[in-house]
Amino acid sequence: MASHAPSLPGLPASRATTPGVRATRSVRHLGPNWYASVMGTAAVATAGAALPLDVPGLRTACAAVWVLSLAMLLALLTARAAHWARHRDRARAHLMDPATAPFYGCLSMALLAVGGGAMVVGRDWVGLPAAVALDAVLFAVGTAIGLVAAVGVPYLMVVHHRIEGASPVWLLPVVAPMVSAALGPLLVPHLPAGQGRQTLLIGCYALFGVSLLATLVMLPLVFGRLVTGGPLPLALTPTLFLVLGPLGQSTTAANKFADTAAGVLPAPYAHGFAAFAVLYGVPVMGFALLWLALAGAMVLRARRRGMGFAMTFWAFTFPVGTCVTGAEGLAGHTGLAAFRWLAIVLYVFLVAAWLVAGLHTARGLFSGALLEGPGPVPGGPRPATGRTR
Repeated sequence: MASHAPSLPGLPASRATTPGVRATRSVRHLGPNWYASVMGTAAVATAGAALPLDVPGLRTACAAVWVLSLAMLLALLTARAAHWARHRDRARAHLMDPATAPFYGCLSMALLAVGGGAMVVGRDWVGLPAAVALDAVLFAVGTAIGLVAAVGVPYLMVVHHRIEGASPVWLLPVVAPMVSAALGPLLVPHLPAGQGRQTLLIGCYALFGVSLLATLVMLPLVFGRLVTGGPLPLALTPTLFLVLGPLGQSTTAANKFADTAAGVLPAPYAHGFAAFAVLYGVPVMGFALLWLALAGAMVLRARRRGMGFAMTFWAFTFPVGTCVTGAEGLAGHTGLAAFRWLAIVLYVFLVAAWLVAGLHTARGLFSGALLEGPGPVPGGPRPATGRTR
C-alpha cells in the first residue's frame, strides 16, 4: 500500500482549496505530529517554573502557559479522535508511512508533559489534589502509550515500512519512556511510603534504561545518514534538534532520581543516584551542546537556502526544553553558576522558538494552509512505500 508524506513536514498543500473542501480536510489531514505543539508549550511552562531566577510574575506566566497546553491537548485529542472515527483510511496510511508513524510517540509525550506541568506549576491554579489526580491519569496513560509506541513503531519499521534512509524522527517513539522516567518521580512523594514509592522510582529507572539503550541503537544510524547521505531536505532540517530530546531528558531524569531517592531507597542507593546525576549528566549535557551547535549550523545553512516555516519548527521547543531542565538539575546538584546561566540562555532560546513556531502555526490554522492536504516536499526523498506481509 503506497503512503504519501502526510502532514509530517507540516508543509501547506501546493493546491488551492475552496472553503468547503478545506473544512472537510481539516481533520482528515491532521497527523500525530501536531502533538509536538502541546509538548513544546508544556515545556515552556515546566522549564520556566524551575529557572534559578527570581523574576516577578514568571511563575504566573508559566502557569498560564500550562493552562494553554492543557487546552491544546484537549482540542487535539478531540480532533484526532474525529480523525480516527471519520478518516480511518488516512489513519492507517499514517501508520504505514515511515515518515509519520514515529510521531505516535508524541501522543505519549504530550500527555506526560501536560501531566508533569500540572505538578510543577499547574497546581498553583487547580490545587495540589487536582494536580496529583490529573498527573496520575496522564502519567499512566502516557506511559502505556509510550511503551506501545516504543515497541510497535519499530515493529512496523521492520515488517511493513520500506526505509530509504535514517531520520531523527526515529527517536520519537523510543524517547517517550524517558519522558516517563523524568516525570514519574514527581508522583513518588504522593504514594504510600515503602513499596509503593520504591516500585515507582525503580520502575522509572527501568524506563530510563529502556529509552537510553534504544537511543544508543538509533543515534548512530541518524548520524551515519548525515555523513553518508548529506544534509536533510530543507523542511526536515529542524528535526535534527530532536536528538537533544533523549540527551536533555535523560539528564533531567538522572537529576530527578537523585532528588527523590533520599528517604525512598536505602542510603547506598540514594547516594549512588546523587553521584550518578552528576557523573552521567555532565558529559551528556556536553554532548548535547555539541549536537546543538551542529544542528544549529545545519539550520542556518538551510535557512540561507530558503527554508521556510513548517511544523517541524516545533522540534526547536520540547527538545531544547529538556536541556533547560537538565541544566537546572545540574545547577542544583553541582552548585555551579555555569549551569544556571546555561539554563537561562537555553530558556531564552526556547521561548523565542516557541513564539515563532506558535505564531506561524496560528497563522496557518486561521488561513487553513496547515490543514490542507499534503503537498510536495522540494528536494525531499521519494514517497515511501509500505509493504505488507
